[in-house]
Amino acid sequence: MNRVKVFVDSTADLSPQQLEAFNISVIPLYVTMGDNSYRDGVDITTAQLYKMVEEFQTLPKTAAVPIQDFVNAFEPWIEQGYDVIFVGISSRLSATIQNASIAANEFEPGRVYVVDSQNLSTGIGLLAIKAAELAMQGMEAQEIVEKINALVPKVRTSFVISTLKYLHMGGRCTSLQMIAGTLLKIKPQIIVKDGGMIVGEKYRGKDKKVLDLFYADHVGDGKNIDLERIFVTHSDYPEGAEYLAEKLKNELNPKEVCITSAGAVISSHCGPGTVGILYLEK
Repeated sequence: MNRVKVFVDSTADLSPQQLEAFNISVIPLYVTMGDNSYRDGVDITTAQLYKMVEEFQTLPKTAAVPIQDFVNAFEPWIEQGYDVIFVGISSRLSATIQNASIAANEFEPGRVYVVDSQNLSTGIGLLAIKAAELAMQGMEAQEIVEKINALVPKVRTSFVISTLKYLHMGGRCTSLQMIAGTLLKIKPQIIVKDGGMIVGEKYRGKDKKVLDLFYADHVGDGKNIDLERIFVTHSDYPEGAEYLAEKLKNELNPKEVCITSAGAVISSHCGPGTVGILYLEK
């Protein structure tokens, strides 16, 4: 039985400490601004991305992981006798899963497994850490993949967005919607559903009120939440993340609450001041 190596793409938004602790490797998506292309988390940070957006007043384009990047990442591990599991961003949001599947066919059957998380950000990370934990226990790749695929529908991901500017520049809301939303100071909830994104509640008010309303809608009494690990992931909003993390700790007493920062690809779609809670249902 071969050992198992777990990979994610850069949108998984796991911390460097988590990647090291669980022996998870990252394959970056790409961010393109003008004539320049950057590897997410390698050549560009979220802070640098926001600086460029303000300078050029346009959003970058994002691109899936190329097939050859997958082959180059997987090959050394296959040669060492490992089987590979890649957990990636929803196939409805990116061609990354498709490209990973094509790359998997470059290897002997049963050596590379591709899991469509049907999610984004640490919704991917939750699944990848579970896969890595099972790999550490000595479970074989095919059985791990079966267990992770069974967890995919149980991931709950939702964010609240502070500014409509990035949704507008990305074509996700009209100029009229942006003007109306800005005047009313609306902060929409974004929910990952069936591998895509939908708009949930539309909050108004000061930051604490918005976060409390978001928490009530997305977490509620927490009775159905797997309390082993909950993520709070943010883009340039550490105070919001800390507030929600403390609220989770005080009200649910989970085993672990992990605060992570969103990378450049995720941040290019949501903008600064975004914060989300991501968890598994029981």
